[in-house]
Amino acid sequence: MTRRLTFLVAALLAFASAAALAQSQDQPAQPATAQQSPPAAAASPPIVVRTPVVIVPVTVKDTKGQLVGDLAQGDFRILADNVEQKVVTFSSDPVPLSAVILLDNDLDQRVVSRVQKSLTAISAGFGPSDEVAMIAYDDLQETVSDFSYNNDALFTLLTRFEVGSHNRTIYTDPAMPTGAPTAGTTPPPWSEPPPGAVPVNPNGGTRLVLPQRFKASVALNDAVFTASQMLRDRGRDRRKIIFLVSDEADSGNNTHSFDETLRSLLASDVSVFSISVAHSIPIGKKLLQKGALEVQRYATETGGDTYYAGNQIDLERLYSALTEQARNQYTLTFSPKEVAKGQDFHPIEVRVERPGLSVETREGYYESAIAPGR
Repeated sequence: MTRRLTFLVAALLAFASAAALAQSQDQPAQPATAQQSPPAAAASPPIVVRTPVVIVPVTVKDTKGQLVGDLAQGDFRILADNVEQKVVTFSSDPVPLSAVILLDNDLDQRVVSRVQKSLTAISAGFGPSDEVAMIAYDDLQETVSDFSYNNDALFTLLTRFEVGSHNRTIYTDPAMPTGAPTAGTTPPPWSEPPPGAVPVNPNGGTRLVLPQRFKASVALNDAVFTASQMLRDRGRDRRKIIFLVSDEADSGNNTHSFDETLRSLLASDVSVFSISVAHSIPIGKKLLQKGALEVQRYATETGGDTYYAGNQIDLERLYSALTEQARNQYTLTFSPKEVAKGQDFHPIEVRVERPGLSVETREGYYESAIAPGR
């Protein structure tokens, strides 16, 4: 009996010791002393270094002025400051547009009617992924509509918008003699009217009625600058364009200079696509004076283009051609390497290896405009 009791007590003590040991293992360890080191702080987030990137939209055309869309990354070379750059990314996919329709609201009365009738066709060039705003300008700018994806609302807006105009008044030239030339004498110079002059009564020797030398009241640079600022903060994953419809006039009375406005365009990655209603020329052809006017220079130096339309049908066709070209540009990017130090502006050249093609792209970039994080 004594042995059994001793064995039972020993078993109970062993069970109690095992239970105590198991409980101590389940509890968190207590600090040995008050001087124990505190737990390590949470790991710091990794440092992310953002590399400045230049976006280069490129349009390539053949000798007939038609878009070329079958090129690959290897067909392109980019040079900045005459130093070849590595193409970081390349895409030939269509991209959504962020567009500002910039409409000259002081057109010559001779062209207002066809522009007015063609306006609603502008909306046909935009799709559901495009965002569009509208500015009308003369000596001042008016934001007619802020950015919207609603194409039906854009159509309605263009239907209701009334294009402004100026009249071409006529005046008699005080330098013209009023008497008819005497028979048998050499006709004086005034008998050969200058271009555009219309004789009121050529047989009666009256003065000629000449077209007014119209002085523009539109501030083109300021209007383009305003549009570029509207587009500045739109996403870099979108093609940012100014859709300019004008007669190419500029009053010269601008707050912003051409150079300041061009810098704003390039810094904001904006391309100007212009439709001139002052000239008519077949698609794909170039005017000899292309690039001479500021409207054309904006297009040339930002990688856009200039179209010319002489009638309503041309206008409606060119509206869609403009947005198609903007949407289907190639998109190349590069991170500048070994470019010239100590200067903000850096010229860009894009070359295509395939012969017989023309390339349209931005003229350069501003280093201060591609700061990391943009």
